[in-house]
Amino acid sequence: MPSDTSPTAVVQRQLDAYNARDVDALVAIYADDARLYEHPATLVAQGTAALRARFTQRFTEPNLHATLLNRIVSGNRVIDHERVTRTFPKGPGEIELVMIYEVVDGRIAQAWSIIGPRRLTT
Repeated sequence: MPSDTSPTAVVQRQLDAYNARDVDALVAIYADDARLYEHPATLVAQGTAALRARFTQRFTEPNLHATLLNRIVSGNRVIDHERVTRTFPKGPGEIELVMIYEVVDGRIAQAWSIIGPRRLTT
C-alpha cells in the first residue's frame, strides 16, 4: 500500500489511474467490497469484479480523459468536480460530473456520481 493514504492522495491516485487507463491500479484503490452509486442511492457496481468490468468497458473509449476542475476535502470525503471527455453512442463529447468519494483505511469504500448533461463536440 502506498505510504500516503490520506483521502486526497488516494483520490488523486484514482484519477491518475483512470486517465492512464490502468485498470489494475484503479481497482486496487477501491476496497474489495466498494460500492459505486449514481447519487443518491442507485447502486451501479459493487465489489472489485464489477468495478473492473465497468472500468474495462469505459477504457475502450478512444478519447477518454477526466480533467479535475475543483476538489473539496472534508474529513474522509473528497468531492471532485470533473469534466470528462468521452465517446458517446452519437459521437465524441464531454460531460461534467461531481464525484463524492469516501476513503476508509487508505482505499475508496464508496463513491457517488452526480452526472451533468452530455455535450457533443462534433
